Amino acid sequence: MVNENIIKSDVLVIGTGAAGLSFALYADSDIKINMVSKAGPAESSTDRAQGGIAGVTSSGDTFKSHIKDTLTAGAGLCDKKTVKQVVKAAPERINDLRNWGVDFTGGKDNPDLGKEGGHSVRRILHHGDNTGHEIEDNLLKETLKKENVRLYSEHTAIDIILKDGRAVGAYIIDNRTLKVKTFLAGAVIMATGGCGKVYQYTSNPDVATGDGVAMAYRAGAQISNMEFIQFHPTCLYSVKETGFLITEAMRGEGAVLLNPAREKGRENGGETGGENFMSNYDSRKELAPRDIVARAIDSEMKKTGLKHLYLDIASYRKPEFIKQRFPMIYAKLKSLGIDITADKIPVVPAAHYSCGGIKVDRRGNTSIKGLIAIGECSCTGLHGANRLASNSLLEAVVYGKIIAAGIKKVIKDMSAERVSLKISSGISSGISPWKYTGKKLPEHQVFIEQNWMEIRRLMWNYMGIVRSNRRMKEALKRINIIEKEVNHYYWNYLINNSLIEMRNLVETAKIIIKSALMRKESRGLHYNQDYPKKSEKYRKDTVI
Repeated sequence: MVNENIIKSDVLVIGTGAAGLSFALYADSDIKINMVSKAGPAESSTDRAQGGIAGVTSSGDTFKSHIKDTLTAGAGLCDKKTVKQVVKAAPERINDLRNWGVDFTGGKDNPDLGKEGGHSVRRILHHGDNTGHEIEDNLLKETLKKENVRLYSEHTAIDIILKDGRAVGAYIIDNRTLKVKTFLAGAVIMATGGCGKVYQYTSNPDVATGDGVAMAYRAGAQISNMEFIQFHPTCLYSVKETGFLITEAMRGEGAVLLNPAREKGRENGGETGGENFMSNYDSRKELAPRDIVARAIDSEMKKTGLKHLYLDIASYRKPEFIKQRFPMIYAKLKSLGIDITADKIPVVPAAHYSCGGIKVDRRGNTSIKGLIAIGECSCTGLHGANRLASNSLLEAVVYGKIIAAGIKKVIKDMSAERVSLKISSGISSGISPWKYTGKKLPEHQVFIEQNWMEIRRLMWNYMGIVRSNRRMKEALKRINIIEKEVNHYYWNYLINNSLIEMRNLVETAKIIIKSALMRKESRGLHYNQDYPKKSEKYRKDTVI
């Protein structure tokens, strides 16, 4: 008799962004793959990415230059071998994307290359200002054609299943029925994306609650460099729309940041609407790495008490160019009453990308056998202390290929270690079915919502762009209190997607705080007012 609550495959992939989908497409067709997404399969950070994918594709660019730019942005913490591995693989992986249907603006023979902060030359391939959606859409379409891949949407992973110290699957809840299923596999791939929802302001989708990092941590995997949270300098400030990103490519095309509270700001006799202040912080101005630009904006806002600053492209580019280069942003902001061909855009920094994550080697393997991590939830060493713009989509596709090439060995090793997943009497040998923690849902959703808001506001105020020892210690004290309340609900009520996400959210927040307290210096994205300079003593990864 078949037990419908036990589902087996060669590989279980948790997450359906560019990282998970790339693996599925590269994997041999004789490998049975189950993929789960806790919302619709296209709901991912990949789908929201605007800028593009970095890679050496022009005669005016070199691997050496791309490697140097990546290392410079990473502030001394990049793994040089990983950087070389990823950068040199870029041209082939970009061709693979084209073969899967991805259409980059300008075509293959004459691509329209963009420039973003930290890059010394134009090397960003893009699809207008909606590159992520173009990649997600085409990779998903191609994946759904594969007969060896089965997709489970509206399924939320709860915890990794371990047997004999090895990852052999995960407990996963069907969000619609609240039934918990046991997914078993020869290898488990975490492709869960980021953790931006830990913060009050973020460009990330609602699904970015740090699930992969939290689950891996509970299973005993090493987590590295979680103090390095990248804040994108320019998200739209609007009461009508939250978390809408204004791509860095706009600054690459000449847009400038303005502080309207400053008395300066007259250029060539004309009013600019404020001071173009970035030259006060870095010679690269608007195209400095994101950590520098975000801190500059944060500093200007704190000096003046403003809730936002402005980004101005209308004064520097013709309307026709703006509409053609940024069609999605133009249409979106037009619907909100902002005409970017004439108006300045109100912007504010927001949590955008986690440079740390589940620590992996150059093949994507974690410290737990059978557990692999890929994409934003992983820490490969590529980004170091600060991600170079548009390197993340590249990393996802490159590691998709690498992990697919080695996955059969991972599965074979499980058999060699005699970790049996043979099903008998309705359950697998040595693996217990999920034990429900309660019989009813929490009576008052307001308690969950309160904790959710409190975590995010706490992290924004105490663990944001600029930190201090006092703030971080206070954050840890308060997160411990919130964690107790979250655990009370988790262990005494029938769990659902909201409770699972909140548990992961508070756990990820705590990991970020603890990692930041370990680093007694300022480096890259981590700026501590009590230790404002880099220290060679701390030029190493934090590992929890």
